[in-house]
Amino acid sequence: MSKPYTEAHFSAQIIEDRNWRIKEISDLKAAIRRGDEGVQRVLLRALVAICYAHWEGYIRFSAKKYLEHIALRRFQYGDLNRQFFRNYFLPRLAALSTTKANIADRCDLVDQILNSADVRFTRVNDDLINTKANLNFEVLTDICLVCGLPAEIFVEKSTFIDVMLLKRRNAIAHGENTLVDLNELDEITIETIGLMRTFGDALENHVVLQTYKVI
Repeated sequence: MSKPYTEAHFSAQIIEDRNWRIKEISDLKAAIRRGDEGVQRVLLRALVAICYAHWEGYIRFSAKKYLEHIALRRFQYGDLNRQFFRNYFLPRLAALSTTKANIADRCDLVDQILNSADVRFTRVNDDLINTKANLNFEVLTDICLVCGLPAEIFVEKSTFIDVMLLKRRNAIAHGENTLVDLNELDEITIETIGLMRTFGDALENHVVLQTYKVI
């Protein structure tokens, strides 16, 4: 896949990625409706796992493409929203917290922070977009922060994310006999697709309006 050099490239790539995920969810939903009771029971459990997988996969893919798009434009950190400057130093701060760094090392980091406004953002640190294989609302909030998105847009869906998707997915993945009711079919699929659209649309708005830059 080509790099998202332009706004159009970025939008096309995250929409294409979302569309194939939506199609797979929709195809499975149709198969469930056609199946008999026994088949439905199995496929409904599979649906939860698939919906969670696409939810996590899309968040990771689109967030990284967003940061990559901005990195390709090679802005100085002084021209970008302060969160990008924070992101630049988060890995260093994490490393210092796990080592016995001396005062000189800590002072060096402070000096870098004070003198890096003219450094250019050219590389995405993949560790910053970490779903931890358990994309609950708390982890999503961290990813939103890294991307400069308001996590508040997902608050009303936090229970769905944590319980309907993640908790059930974990139970099913660990071999528990968790039942999913046919009456929940629409909620699971519609809400999952809606969450992906909300995240993708928010990133697209940032790109189109260039709200990632200092006003």
